[in-house]
Amino acid sequence: MSVEKQADFFDGVQSLTEKILTNRARARRIKKEKRKAKNPIIDWIEAFIWAACMVLLINQYFMQAYRIPSGSMIDTLNIGDHVFVNKIVYGPELLPGFLKLPSPFKPQRNEIIIFENPVYISRGTAFDIIQRVLYMLTLSLVDIDRDERGEPRVHFLIKRAVGVAGDRIVMEDGELKFRFKGEDQWITEREYNKQKGWNHNLTRIMYPQHYPALIAAGKAEGWIERGFPVSNELMDKTSQSGDARFLDRIAYDKAKYETLRKAAPDDERYSMLYARNRLGWYIPEGRVLPMGDNRDSSNDGRYFGPVLKSKVLGKGLIIYWPLARIGGMN
Repeated sequence: MSVEKQADFFDGVQSLTEKILTNRARARRIKKEKRKAKNPIIDWIEAFIWAACMVLLINQYFMQAYRIPSGSMIDTLNIGDHVFVNKIVYGPELLPGFLKLPSPFKPQRNEIIIFENPVYISRGTAFDIIQRVLYMLTLSLVDIDRDERGEPRVHFLIKRAVGVAGDRIVMEDGELKFRFKGEDQWITEREYNKQKGWNHNLTRIMYPQHYPALIAAGKAEGWIERGFPVSNELMDKTSQSGDARFLDRIAYDKAKYETLRKAAPDDERYSMLYARNRLGWYIPEGRVLPMGDNRDSSNDGRYFGPVLKSKVLGKGLIIYWPLARIGGMN
């Protein structure tokens, strides 16, 4: 290449470079001037929308904040605890309430899980989406889904996955017993937890000495339902039961329906209801049985049955408020 052509080439490169740099500088200057001229309110709104979108993105797909509304998980979780739930582990929903994405991980025994309340009655898709968006945006501080008394309607529950597919489970005086798939021996939950090294506390309000009065109350209810007189001895025991029937409804119903079955052996309803309370539960494939750690104050799988794994939205991660309780969930 001749000297003249080399000079022309470098002149062209220099000219192109200057043009690019000039255009970049001009674009930056225009952007800066637009930023200066922008209404600060609009600027604030844009920043808020951006932050809200990030909060929604994180809450929907990765980690969501929840507030514990009841004492069903005491002492593991207390009323008013604010927790973060890992939502990506079991597959997040593509949209709130819709199209759960697949995941190789499934809920395992002893994990603390959050799931849709099987007895929740929706107010409609639009309301559910708005409620969940507001709940996520405010990190669980605002919940517009309330009943006529102003109390939050329970759309989601947080419990411990106690039973898994293949388990047989029964309750005896409020204590749980397992018979695992392929085995013929029963083991108490407390003994099994001890073997596994799981040291979470199972809170009880009912104790063995409370059950004679509770069973008497159940039997008396059975006699009354059939229109038979109740003996003074049974009435004396029943008077000691207080509110115990509401603390262990399973034991109460078992005593009631056993009495009714004996009083009317030809009525298959009583035999079926007694068997349901006596035989317990079998956990089918694709489901888990959730229970609260506060066994005598928990609306859980004992009353609505095993839940679909596809309805499990996340796994308990950490307590982040109050400060004195910051830490993981076990």
